[in-house]
Amino acid sequence: MTEEQRMRYARHIALKEVGEEGQEKLLRGKVLLIGAGGLGSSAALYLSAAGVGTIGIADGDTVDISNLQRQIIHGTGDIGREKTESAKEKIHAINPEVTVRTYSMPVTEENICELILAYDFVIDATDNFPSKFLINDACVLGEKPFSHGGILGFGGQTMTYVPGKGPCYRCIFKNPPPKESVVTCKEVGIIGAMCGVIGSLQAMEAIKYFTGAGELLTGKLLSFNALKMEFHTAKFPKRYDSCPVCGKNPAGQKV
Repeated sequence: MTEEQRMRYARHIALKEVGEEGQEKLLRGKVLLIGAGGLGSSAALYLSAAGVGTIGIADGDTVDISNLQRQIIHGTGDIGREKTESAKEKIHAINPEVTVRTYSMPVTEENICELILAYDFVIDATDNFPSKFLINDACVLGEKPFSHGGILGFGGQTMTYVPGKGPCYRCIFKNPPPKESVVTCKEVGIIGAMCGVIGSLQAMEAIKYFTGAGELLTGKLLSFNALKMEFHTAKFPKRYDSCPVCGKNPAGQKV
């Protein structure tokens, strides 16, 4: 670690749970963000400031004016740009030492396994159920830890999966709900700051994973209700034997 790095990360290094050894682990860490919208914006900013060595950003969308109310990594001048390139620019403005890899394309069954291969930790910053189940299944089968995040209205939730340490997303939510029953942020709205709350928690989980500080949200679903300013933690068994992905007899979900 250089002297400049010691100065940049001095407040991390001062923490007994992190120290110089923990910071060096962050510098070697590789995180893939799937989604550069509301959740991905906050997570990317804090991960880059924390000194995570390599950040991958996968998103096939471009910046729209309606994004700016909550997707804080993008600005008015970015309208029309690829979200990945806009995010890369802001990350380098915060920390030019971070290696940023961009994937300006949708994440699909055909490419997800290859995408996650080079990373130590994955952050699900998507906004739809099919993508969330796809990320879960690929990470479980590929033995990659990941953080799930979901937001709508004034609420949000997050959980962390680590291979062998707790249930996966499919253990708890089984299957995507019927398409006709799903409401979106476009239909019912989303308070912008909720993206910051949950996205920052997802970044925190990645940082804790690398440094070994504290306890991760494995086997726990943390929910936040902003209207009541209440957090709630639901605990789940370490394993669901009936889960088709991580149970005793996995069905080998196609990803």
